[in-house]
Order: sequence, then structure tokens, then C-alpha cells
Amino acid sequence: MPRAFPGAPKHDGAMRTSPALRTAALAVTVLLPLAACSDDGGDGGTEQGRPSAASTASPTATPQELSSQKLDWKPCPAPSEAQGSGTSPSPLPGGTSWQCSFMDVPLDYADPGGRTIELALIRAAARNQDRRIGSLIFNFGGPGASGVATLPSFGTDYDALRTRYDLVSFDPRGVGRSEGIECSDDAELDARYEQDGTPDDSEEEKAFVDDQKSYIADCEENSGDELPYVGTTNAARDMDLMRQVLGDDKLYYFGISYGTELGGVYAHLYPKKVGRAVLDAVVDPTEDSLQSSLGQAEGFQLALDNFTADCAGRDDCKLPGTTSEEVQEWIADLLAKLEKKPVPGLGERELTETQATTGIASALYSKETWPLLEQGLDEADGGNGGLLLALADSLNGRSEDGRYDNSNAANTAINCADSKQRYTLEQTRKALPEFRKASPVFGDYLGWGLMACTGWPVAGAWDTPEVSAPGSAPILVIGNTGDPATPYAGAKAMAAGLGKGVGIELTYKGEGHGAYNGGSTCVQRAVDSYLLAGKVPESGTVCR
Repeated sequence: MPRAFPGAPKHDGAMRTSPALRTAALAVTVLLPLAACSDDGGDGGTEQGRPSAASTASPTATPQELSSQKLDWKPCPAPSEAQGSGTSPSPLPGGTSWQCSFMDVPLDYADPGGRTIELALIRAAARNQDRRIGSLIFNFGGPGASGVATLPSFGTDYDALRTRYDLVSFDPRGVGRSEGIECSDDAELDARYEQDGTPDDSEEEKAFVDDQKSYIADCEENSGDELPYVGTTNAARDMDLMRQVLGDDKLYYFGISYGTELGGVYAHLYPKKVGRAVLDAVVDPTEDSLQSSLGQAEGFQLALDNFTADCAGRDDCKLPGTTSEEVQEWIADLLAKLEKKPVPGLGERELTETQATTGIASALYSKETWPLLEQGLDEADGGNGGLLLALADSLNGRSEDGRYDNSNAANTAINCADSKQRYTLEQTRKALPEFRKASPVFGDYLGWGLMACTGWPVAGAWDTPEVSAPGSAPILVIGNTGDPATPYAGAKAMAAGLGKGVGIELTYKGEGHGAYNGGSTCVQRAVDSYLLAGKVPESGTVCR
């Protein structure tokens, strides 16, 4: 079962209707909640496991045959199952076609002449080649989101930027077609996501822990050789190699959600190579895993507060209650009923309490999905869990034909390669009251997620990522005051962490996960002017 709100959700059918909705479905940060522990229950320990060589070893010079490789761009095929399936991307308005290729990178940067792996890339050429600046590389978050599958789905959302940039994205190592991490099969994942993610007694706790052990064993059996090398530091090194292969002297970058952490790590490693970079929906680099998880609980609770206040204030709201508190009490009662007795969902599958909680979280990523959440909750109360289950599927990476992409497997592998912290069962129990205080609805669910990496076979690289980037060009850092997944405070922390004169903070007073695709003309103008003309906005600028 999921331990947070993971993956790079699908965007099939009615969920493809708008840029903001696609942002909700595609740019999902999945910060698996972890926290400091040791196997004996002591504080601050690190679980012993196979060392993460990719994170701890110093890289040596990349062979010239890699930095000078020529990419063979071809028409893009349909996304693979690991990328989320679907059809080949349609040409952009004006007839520009999407092109795909593969780039070789070292599996282990400490042994760059050794084994290589392929990274999948996608691009759409700039419209104005005479004024072309370079390649603008996108990372849409997760970690685990397939950039190759995601970028075309935004269609013309970034069309203004394509006037002077090739739009480029990629599947980071371990994701999609880039040596995608494999764990459990589709049937096992269906069962995993249906199980109780908030155990209430010793029997349920045992089932929870046994399921966790089984999932980790599947990951090690199917992808054990790659697990030490999929961390964020290596992804940043891959991006610098990508910059060279694409022919750019500087990196031009647009990172969303977890992509902001990747961008911060890149800036720290290669400050002199930063050209223009935008970080939108910002991960707080100063928080350890426990703090990050609590922040996410508070963020989703804030979004739920805003949703229920809106609903209670409308005469046509389908949910009972005249105040936000009354609507939330009704939602909590519904979840309690589902824990005792699931309702029919889709096909043979039922809507459980855990799936309903995931579905609620999925809809809170964008204000445009609030009507779906209202309808789904109302229908679930009437015995039809189909809509809430579909929303949960979107967040879990499940397609309508029952196939899962590898976003959650990659998410776990990347997070566990990055974070040193592990939590024991006893420590998890002790942390739950604080999580419940942060969010009565999401607290238990995210609190139990503290055990996501307990027993993982690879040791993590850091407590928190290092993002200081002295000497870097200015980096635009955008925070959204109503963001449920990456709370607003993260933008200020990232801007400060990058350093004075480097982190340029812009605030969007809005709802949903991310700002550029949130419908604010002010945000879009600021970003476009910065990326296209190099005009850096004044730090502290506020958009509505």
C-alpha cells in the first residue's frame, strides 16, 4: 500500500481537461515520509544496508565518448507500460513533431568507464531557430515522473517558451524507459493499495510490516543492481552530461515539485553551469524526512480546509454541513465507515478507506478537481466508490486496463537512496499523535508512511540535500500559498539555501500544486520574461 501520496499520476479521460488539472495529475511531488531511526529503536541512527556508492563516491572525469555522443532523434513511440502507456504524442500546433532518443550515462560516476545505462529523452524544436537560446530541460517531479510521457501532455502550455528554446525532458535513471525500477506486479499492487494503510491493532500492524517487507524484497529481486545508483545526486550529474550532449554551455532548467530539489542539488554541484532556472512548487531543502512528512500533512489539511470551507459556503454543495468543520466531520465519518465496510468501486475492486484517502488527496492537488472530489465523496456515501477510486488510481499510476507505471517503484528507490533516515515500528507509533494533530484526515496515513524505507537494502546519502550555490546565476523560486504537497514555506527556505543573490523568491497567492500552470497571468509573464529575455524579477514579488 502507498505510504504517502505517490507517483506520477495518469491523466486519462475526463482528467485531461485543463492545464491546471494536468499539473495536478502530472507534477506530483512524492516525498516519502521518513525519519531518523536505528534498528534498535534509538534516535538518529541509520539502517545498515548496501552502501549507496553512487551518492558517496566522488565522480571522476566523464569519458569524452560520453560527453561528445551524438543523439539519434527519431519520431516518438507510444509510451511504454513503465511510462504509463497511451498513444504516441501528437504534433504541436504548426506541425512540429516530438522527437525521442536515448543518451548513454555511467551507471556509477565513480567508475565512468564502466557499465553505462540509457536515459530516454524527448524534445520539440524551438520555433525561432535564429533566436534560439538552447534547450530548456524539464523535470516534472515525483521522484518517479516520466518526463518523456509528461511533457507532450502539456501540449501548448509551454508554447511561449518554445519561441526560443527546444523543450526537452527525460526519464531520470530508474524511471520509465531509463532502466526503470521494477518491484511488484500489477495484481500484487492492486492488493497492496487495497490494504489498510493505517493499522489500528497488532494484527493489522503485522500485516502492514509484512507487506512492506514483501514489497522491498520484490524491488531487490527485480532491480537490485540498479538500486544503489538512482539517487538525486546521480540524476543531477546526468543533467550536466545532458547539457553537454545537447550542446549548451549553460543549463536552462524548469523543475517542478521534486524537480526543484533536483535543480537545487544541480546548482550546488555545478553553480557556474547554471544559466536560467525556474523552481516551481518548491521542496523545502532544510527539512529532514519527518519534518517534510509533517509539512505535507499540514499542507493537505490546509487544502482540505479550503475545499470544505468553499463547499459549506455554497447552497448547492452536495456534502452535508454548514461549516468547514461540519463537512470535515462528515468526511471523517465516511472514512470510518469505509474502514469497516468498503463499497463497490470499479469492476471487481472495492473502495477502501485507504483508497478513499488517496483519492481525496489526489483531488486536492488542484482547485479544478474540487467538483470531482465533491461528487466522489457524495457518491461514495451512497455506495458508489468508482469516482474516488479513479482519483486514487490516477495518483497510484494505474491505467484503466489495470497496468501500473513504475512511478511508485522509482519513487521509493530514489527516496530511499537519498535519505539516510529509517523508522522503526515503535518510533512510528510514537510519532502518530503529532501527525494526527497536523491533520485529522491525513495524519495517520502519512504517519505510517514513516516506515517506507525501513529495511531498504541500500543506505541513504543524506539527512537533507545541500543546495547552496555560491557563484550561480539567479534562480527563480516560486511558492504557492495554497500548495498541498509542497507547502509555501519551502520556497523561502530554498531561496535562502541557494544563497543571497541566487535564490529569487516569487509568491503566488493561489490554490493547487504549482504556479506556472495555475492560471496566473502574473506568474507566467514573470517566468517567460526571465527565461526568454533574462529579466530577473525583484525578489519578493507577489502574484495573484
